Amino acid sequence: MEKSNHCAGNDSDLGIIGRVGRAAIPGFCALSVVLLLVVASNAEPGSELPKYFQQDIGLSQQQIASIRSGQPVTKALPSRKPDEVFLFGAVYVQAAPEKYVQFAHDYNRLRKLPSNLALGVFSNPPTLSDLKSFTFDNDDIKALKNCKPGNCLLQMPEGSIEELQKSVNWSAADVNDEVNQQLQKGALQRLLAYQRDGNRALGVYVDKPNPIDVSKQFSYMVGYSKALPSYLPDFYHYLLDYPEGKPTNVENSFYWARVKFGLKPTLRVVHVLTMHGNPGDPIAYVIAEKQLYSSHYFETALDFTFCVRDTTDPKPPGFYLIMVMGSEQAGLTGAKGSIVRRAAVGRSVSNLQTGLTTIKNTLEASH
Repeated sequence: MEKSNHCAGNDSDLGIIGRVGRAAIPGFCALSVVLLLVVASNAEPGSELPKYFQQDIGLSQQQIASIRSGQPVTKALPSRKPDEVFLFGAVYVQAAPEKYVQFAHDYNRLRKLPSNLALGVFSNPPTLSDLKSFTFDNDDIKALKNCKPGNCLLQMPEGSIEELQKSVNWSAADVNDEVNQQLQKGALQRLLAYQRDGNRALGVYVDKPNPIDVSKQFSYMVGYSKALPSYLPDFYHYLLDYPEGKPTNVENSFYWARVKFGLKPTLRVVHVLTMHGNPGDPIAYVIAEKQLYSSHYFETALDFTFCVRDTTDPKPPGFYLIMVMGSEQAGLTGAKGSIVRRAAVGRSVSNLQTGLTTIKNTLEASH
């Protein structure tokens, strides 16, 4: 999703669709990041899912029946403001939920997707060598040279613009290599700061006149009324308080990707949180993907995927795969922005449906 000071309507449109394309193939939920809503806060998952689908998501009885019969159902959820987008999707998969987790974390498969120009998984702890190919293209480097706070074609945290500009010899023959070396060092430092200090290390974007505090934007997104059920309070608080309060059943990993979004290649850094339910728990797994940085399009993105066991028909094994993608962006307000938003969200909902069908077919074929 492109920012208003450096995107045409077409570009913003493509940005939304590009992210759906990745998110529909798990492990890249933006950034890719799916506010996944699995069950209502006062409902028991599995047996109460129809009530949740109807009362909280607003699905018809026909749509609920379609999900159970294996047909994906997707829709755009109400937003609190124009620059906020939430997409919902659900499908029933006749396979063990563990199959989905393996599929979602198969980074070798994800590297082969046409949308990915490069992808790297961070070591534990992260090292500079993990960021090989984490690079700006020529256009972004030219834009960076002329960047000023409040007027920049790149999305950069406060202080990073000036720091990069001052550390580079712009007349050097290898200026691109020099810029990217500094970029990689800065990305590593910010990731280590996040692992140490949590959300407050995400910084403030100052590329346009109105600064964006990423931590506050993220907290606002998590506060979406349907974002997390109240019976998962530990997971909810961990998203906000990371690295404090880590639940014993949650694993953390980090990756970066250089992806095709809209008209510009986009760099992203993503925190993946995977929660393992206990044997017999209605919720088998939760995968949350939290965007830590994006060079274009998304100011904030948070994706969740919930695998909910089918408690009404345990044989053969099956589960409900439920997704909601959440993101914040500028450029969707005003007369022009509303037209872009309407068209882009409509296509994104359709792309998400196609993606869920692909996931279902892949998992069931390997079952």
